Amino acid sequence: MPPSDPQTADCIFCAIVHSDAPATFLHQDELVVAIMDIRPVQPGHLLVVPRAHAKLIPELDGAILARLWSVATDLNQALRASPLPVEAVSVYVADGDAAGQEVAHVHIHLIPRRAHDGFGFRFPPGYGTQPGRAALEAIADQIRRGSSQLSAPDTRGD
Repeated sequence: MPPSDPQTADCIFCAIVHSDAPATFLHQDELVVAIMDIRPVQPGHLLVVPRAHAKLIPELDGAILARLWSVATDLNQALRASPLPVEAVSVYVADGDAAGQEVAHVHIHLIPRRAHDGFGFRFPPGYGTQPGRAALEAIADQIRRGSSQLSAPDTRGD
């Protein structure tokens, strides 16, 4: 998918990266910014955001994705080295509405964690039931088919 427009008028992250909305910055470069989350799950909760507007990960260029994850890794280390009470870091991306994405602009959450801090994921009924190897192979085959379609040349006529 091609990247979306460089800025979307109703996107808060686009407004932040273009200095049209306030933010507390931890990092800024030509591709990526990192800001403090204004609704933190825990103190130190931060967001790593590409400057280019894209709702979903597949819309971003590989260089931007690499920088996004590089900055997230560096800030993960910074959180752990800080005086904040950080025993672990949850790294979270909601890539689409069904995944819980609230802002339609790719971003990575880094959430400092402590044992028994009250934050966590809820798993659906049936979680933990191990599918058989045949079921795993069948699902893997479906993913492989999707992957092969990505690398196949487009043979559709215009």
